[in-house]
Amino acid sequence: MLEPACQADVVIVGAGVAGLSAAHRLNSAGVTTVVLEAAPYVGGRMTTEKVDGFRLDRIGRLLSTSYPELRLTPGLDALVLRPFAPGVLVHADGRVHRAGEPASAGGARGALDAARALVSPPRRSRQIPAATAPPLSRAFPPLGGALDQARLAAALGRISTVPVERLLARPERPAGRALAARGMPARTVEGFLRPLLAALLCDPDLTTSSRCADLALRAFASGRLCVPEGGADTLPELLAGALPPGTVRTGVRVTSVSTTSVTTADHGELRCRAVLVATGASAAAELLPGLRVPPFHPVTVVHHTADEAPLTEAALVLDADRRGPVAHTAVMSQVDPSRAPAGRALISSTLLGAPPADPDRAVRAHLAALYGTATHRWELLAVHHTPDAVPAMPPPHDLRRPVRLLAGLYVCGDHRDTSTVQGALHSGHRAATALLTDLGINSPSAPARLTASTAA
Repeated sequence: MLEPACQADVVIVGAGVAGLSAAHRLNSAGVTTVVLEAAPYVGGRMTTEKVDGFRLDRIGRLLSTSYPELRLTPGLDALVLRPFAPGVLVHADGRVHRAGEPASAGGARGALDAARALVSPPRRSRQIPAATAPPLSRAFPPLGGALDQARLAAALGRISTVPVERLLARPERPAGRALAARGMPARTVEGFLRPLLAALLCDPDLTTSSRCADLALRAFASGRLCVPEGGADTLPELLAGALPPGTVRTGVRVTSVSTTSVTTADHGELRCRAVLVATGASAAAELLPGLRVPPFHPVTVVHHTADEAPLTEAALVLDADRRGPVAHTAVMSQVDPSRAPAGRALISSTLLGAPPADPDRAVRAHLAALYGTATHRWELLAVHHTPDAVPAMPPPHDLRRPVRLLAGLYVCGDHRDTSTVQGALHSGHRAATALLTDLGINSPSAPARLTASTAA
């Protein structure tokens, strides 16, 4: 319970990762901070449901080990990332193809190495059992032959080292239209790049800015796709737990803000020197009239459990054929064993756009084709539909929207940067730096301009 006379230097509205990231940087600079969260838990959209020993993410955003804010944000020292297998598995033409592993070196040498690897038999430890899944294809349509695969691997190797300034200098257009200008065969674009970007951006139609798509490809090529151990909510809970006791107060709904105070629904007024609104875009606009609210990409995540895992490796499976509602799926218990009880497999599948009328039935039928196994005995654990899961980033998209509205009033969140966990964390970093500047306090770690080390 907040007392009417309670004061703090800064009040942060919203305990998502952006607000918690800002709180850490403010506290490290000696600024007393209170974080108010309307929900009974922290994390915002990064929440995980616990059901009978399973840990089920509501949105299940894919992270990358190359996200710099995961290393730079105070409070995340104990974060454990569980990586997927390198590259992805692409289901196309009734077969499963491995794709997306960058060449080990750039240019012709890297392409040659990739070609040699592709025409060699796959390593046993990374094969899909023939009895339970479609065969791993070494006849390459529609992804192309060994040369096409080598060109793709070399291209991924190159983009991983391209300076971000060069990516941002490219013409900006919808990502779907920009794919045709990449100089890659159509079968590579449609069989790999399009489904991969749809998964990374949660955008099935690829209306996202091509510059944001290039940054997503760069993060994919320079790191490994991963998830937090224990579920998505591990990340915000680590941030909240590392703040001084009493900093985060849940169940407190803010109804209005000014530069010197916030008013709550049931806990009175809290006076302060500055206010930072760190909620989602729609909630922020209610407190800050005139703030632009972007459209959103809806996401539905369907969780099943089975006695046996349909896949023996921690791979992300994409559907290039688009013959069902599932955009990508994975045996999450292979990626992160802590998400399922011993002896049970957890299969998590992501649907982009509007879900079908009967998602469980449609997803089961689609997964049977993707994994090459019967799914009628799988148990449905949960269906999570989030209409405002990911803020859209159509062109033109400002990668660094202002976080300072006026002296004493600030805003942050993934709607101010890129619509990723990296973007949310970095927006909190930027907002804290702007706030400290206005308070006349030198920031111990001001964010750099958008460079190769800060891109999301």
